[in-house]
This record gives sequence, structure tokens and C-alpha cells, in this order.
Amino acid sequence: MELRQLEYFVTVAEEANFTRAAERVRITQSGVSSQVKALEHEIGAPLFDRSGRTARLTETGAAALPYAKAALEAAAGLRQAVDEVRGLVRGQLTVGMVTGCEVKPLFAALAAFSREHPAIELDLIEDNSDRLVAGVRVSTVDVALVGVAGEPPQHLESQVIVREGLAAMAPADSEVARLDRIPLTELVAHPLVTLPAGTGVRTVLDESCLAASLFPNVVLVASAPGAVAELASRGLGLGVLSESMATAFPQLKTIPIDPVRIPALLTLTWRPRVSPALAALLPHLREAFATGASPLTNP
Repeated sequence: MELRQLEYFVTVAEEANFTRAAERVRITQSGVSSQVKALEHEIGAPLFDRSGRTARLTETGAAALPYAKAALEAAAGLRQAVDEVRGLVRGQLTVGMVTGCEVKPLFAALAAFSREHPAIELDLIEDNSDRLVAGVRVSTVDVALVGVAGEPPQHLESQVIVREGLAAMAPADSEVARLDRIPLTELVAHPLVTLPAGTGVRTVLDESCLAASLFPNVVLVASAPGAVAELASRGLGLGVLSESMATAFPQLKTIPIDPVRIPALLTLTWRPRVSPALAALLPHLREAFATGASPLTNP
């Protein structure tokens, strides 16, 4: 039984899909599938029901999952303990960043850290926030800058960088652009362009509408704020982003949405038990975000 087999098993369980799991660990689907099958062969029972469109845990898989997670956490703890005894700061760090935004303080922190610790390999990945948080939980991502709704992810360490509401974006010559604020009840009467499910902005929008028994008319989804703004500028719908994201596009009128009682958060997130390498990186991140300008800008 190998650690990578356990890692792939946990990732497939998190994603409920072999293809998405392969994308997250960045190997081929056949590679993930073969490693999981090897683990199933060693255990002597299937871990997943593959008969449907999703990979569902079998009874054996559900029983094995917490132990696989514990084994991965224990392995990470072992590596940390050895490094602490040897006084080394080395290895590799995987840093996650929400898709589609330049986060300049993050880049500054990584540059300063790399100069101080050139022996540590940095791997920067972009993804939706829900997948990045899942990666932090299963140790495939060391620290991630994510957008979440309401509160930081549970059972993880976090530092909130931005806490804000949502804003609509409309062409300056449109009727909506005359408003200083737009009620949520009026917003849902318009076609909307926003970010995908799994992002903090989309979760805030969906949960706010659900709490008010409203149904948002999302007609287009784009993976990056710049694409949302471009589509909104062409009249395909009102763009919906967080307030700081929206103000990065001066060609559009930014209109705060009211009421949105669930804040959109931009937060740094990592596991409670950190490696020496991550312990060395975290002060650079805290300093960069404490002194940096607005962390979210348009690419």
C-alpha cells in the first residue's frame, strides 16, 4: 500500500469523479484509475461504485476513507518531525490561488520567500476555491488563497484578507447604471453573468438568494472576473462579482447589491499542522497582505 494510492483514493472520494481527481493531482485519469485499482486489489474489495456518472464510495470505501486521510496526515507529520530534528527547510510547497485574479501581494510574498529559501521548489496552481480547499484538507495543497462565503473553512487555519459584499456591473449608458444600489429582488429580474459554482462569489449569490426565496437568472458563467466584465460590457447580462473585483473594471458602473448579509471572504487557508517550509512561508504571506494594496486586480 503506497501513500500515492491513498492520496488518489481520497481525491477521487472528494471529487466523486476520476477525471476531476486526475486534473487536481495533475496526472492522467488512467494513472489515477490504475493506482486506485491496485489499492482495491490489495484491500480485496472495491472502494467505488463506478456504475453511474459519479464515483460513489462503496461501504468499504466509506469505512476506509477516514483511515486513508489519517495516514496521509501522519505521513506529513513524520516528514515535518524529521525536518524539525534536522533543522532543515527544504522540499516543495504547492500554493493555490483562486482562478482568474492577479493577487500581487501573493506574488510579492513568493518572490521574497524564494530569495530567502532557494532550495524550496514552489508550485503555484489556480483552481476554483472549493477544489483548493479540498486540496488543503487532503494535503495536496499546502496553502491556498480562496474565496469563500460567510466564514473561513472549518477545521483549517485561516487569515481573512478581505471581507466584502457583492456588486453588479452594468454598461455606463444602461438604465441600471443610474442606480446607486440595486436591491437583490431587482437584481434577479435581470440576466446575470457571474463566476462558476464552487467560487466564493457564486456561493454568496446563491445562498443570499436562497435565504430570500429568490432565484437568480444566471445566463452565462465565466471562470475569470475579466471575462465576466467583458460579457457584461457587451450587454449579455449584469455582471456579479465581489465589490473589490468589480471596481477593477472602470468601463462599467459598479453598483453594490443590497441586501447581501453573507460576506464574500478572500482568505489564506492551510492545515493546522504545518511543515517547516510552510512555517517559513507564512510570515512572508502575512507581511505581504498586511502592507500590500488591494489584493484582487484584473489580469
